[in-house]
Amino acid sequence: MSDPDDATDAELTSRALAGEDRAFTLLMRRHKDGLYRFVRRYVGEADTAYEVVQESFVAVWNNLARYDGARPFGSWLRTIALNKCRDRGRRESVRRLVFGTRTLESEAVLAKADQGPGAEAILIGRQRQVALDRAIASLPAKLKEPLILTCFEDLSHQAAGELLGVSAKTIETRVYRARRKLSEALGLNEIDPAV
Repeated sequence: MSDPDDATDAELTSRALAGEDRAFTLLMRRHKDGLYRFVRRYVGEADTAYEVVQESFVAVWNNLARYDGARPFGSWLRTIALNKCRDRGRRESVRRLVFGTRTLESEAVLAKADQGPGAEAILIGRQRQVALDRAIASLPAKLKEPLILTCFEDLSHQAAGELLGVSAKTIETRVYRARRKLSEALGLNEIDPAV
């Protein structure tokens, strides 16, 4: 039997389905960091992203038999996580409607940062990152999803289009619109193309 660390995702999936717990653990280890970054950018909050990643891996485990080994495992995993993000967004919308808005992060917490050397620069960088995260999280799903998939997950327009069920040209247009909205939200004349 070959070393599980060298196995492909499809092989690990087969082994997990056969009852090898270590195989599923290896799949999670391989994909958890990238999935967390993807979800974190989508939802905008670290704790929420952690919860969504956990929910996604539970869904993967429960639906592992449905995985098509001909498809990249990472794409299948992102599709599940994307659906979990959308579900979470719908629940949050209802919650806000019923209970109003309350933020857990406050500027007071950021203001209490260590005042050691360089603390001001760190605080400014943190505030900018929080502003960017919030701006991305507030984008409509049709703009947020292509932006995250292409700019942060490094998928091509074609691959993002296949994942979302639209054309590459549609992805290109939506990424352009998302960048414009981010520029407006952040008060910039032009958004960095690296975003």
